[in-house]
Amino acid sequence: MPDTPQLVERPQDDIAPGYTFGSVTDQIAAVVLTKRTPIFWFLCFGAGFGLLLLFLLAVAVLFIKGVGIWGIRTPVMWGFAITNFVWWIGIGHAGTLISAILLLLNQRWRNSINRFAEAMTLFAVACAGMFPVLHLGRPWLMYWLFPYPNTMGIQPQFRSPLVWDVFAVSTYATVSLLFWYVGLMPDLGTLRDRAKNRAGRMIYGIMSMGWRGSARHWSVYETATLLLAGLATPLVLSVHTVVSFDFTIAIVPGWHSTFFPPYFVAGAIYSGFAMVLALAIPLRKVYGLEGLITDKHLENSAKVMLATGLIVAYAYVMENFAAWYGGEVYEQAAFWHRLTGPYRYSYWALISCNIIAPQFLWFKRFRTNPLLLFISSIVVLVGMWLERFMIIVSSLAQDFLPSSWGIFHATRWDWATFLGTIGLFMFLFFLFIRLLPMISIFEVRTLLPQAKVKEEQG
Repeated sequence: MPDTPQLVERPQDDIAPGYTFGSVTDQIAAVVLTKRTPIFWFLCFGAGFGLLLLFLLAVAVLFIKGVGIWGIRTPVMWGFAITNFVWWIGIGHAGTLISAILLLLNQRWRNSINRFAEAMTLFAVACAGMFPVLHLGRPWLMYWLFPYPNTMGIQPQFRSPLVWDVFAVSTYATVSLLFWYVGLMPDLGTLRDRAKNRAGRMIYGIMSMGWRGSARHWSVYETATLLLAGLATPLVLSVHTVVSFDFTIAIVPGWHSTFFPPYFVAGAIYSGFAMVLALAIPLRKVYGLEGLITDKHLENSAKVMLATGLIVAYAYVMENFAAWYGGEVYEQAAFWHRLTGPYRYSYWALISCNIIAPQFLWFKRFRTNPLLLFISSIVVLVGMWLERFMIIVSSLAQDFLPSSWGIFHATRWDWATFLGTIGLFMFLFFLFIRLLPMISIFEVRTLLPQAKVKEEQG
């Protein structure tokens, strides 16, 4: 039997002392193969499944009655759908950043959190991709958005931001899926060898695609990983930049701005790392993974949140400064409308959530306290959703003509669709952690002192 690890946590360690190759493999694989499923998993999976049923109901009603069941009315024709689309896309950015950019920068602390962050990316992109289709009004014609052969040359309309989003999101999802699956292969081979029943050995064997752990397999694996990391790295910047173009190309007051691309990218990483913390903190507690996901991982994620949060705060200041300094009356009216108009409560709530609350992350004691970090991450997620809501709804509600001004009121079907996608995310994520290793076995093993000694000797 492998040595039992001493789960003594030290903030400066990538992994707690006392682990061996065998104990790392045993602890991570046991979550999938042998360990008893905790009540926490059943509660979260059940909640996700219930909200998923609500989502299916909302979509069925939408297809029968049309988008009129939502609160979108002239002039606010983008409501919850596009708000949620941008929010979910942003959440998926942390997984790609942890997987690709931190890998290329040789940041070893990523090894314990990259697997479930990559899965989070896939599920968040799946949730995001549904909203533009549901918002079309005629979703059965969604194939018009793809470059299919057509003799009339009418569709797709490459000047439409909707088409840009399709290309950006589909590319992002494809590369993220490949990166995630390639990284899973060594661990799938481990699960295949450890599975106790024939069905498990067969399923994991097929998914591992004949992985044997030979020198040639590792060589090809490392080459494929680096290539995919190189492809995924520009996607972190390009995808949300393209999403920001949905707004910047318009002449709507509050949208027509040149700093939206870096502003949106920073906000995406901000909300993405908030979701990473919101998932990692309960999982490490419930499954006893404090020795693998240490305080160092939480602290480093909090530092990234603090850095990107400061960029977002700077963008808020510059957004208002540009409206004032530019002297454009419509821009000034739009931002004054946000501060004092009917959406002022949402605006000041997002300022509190995104700027004021994260300032506690300056303190090390706060960054290493799991409970406070979890609360802070939830606050940031709420604040970033409010930010997307304010950008979209408040700008559309008051444009150039007072005669066309209006107020957006969300209906119960708006909320049902939004909550339903949260249920879809929970359903897929908790299914993932039950069937596949949520932490990369072989990458964590590279953090052990034994691995470092072998690497130096080799």
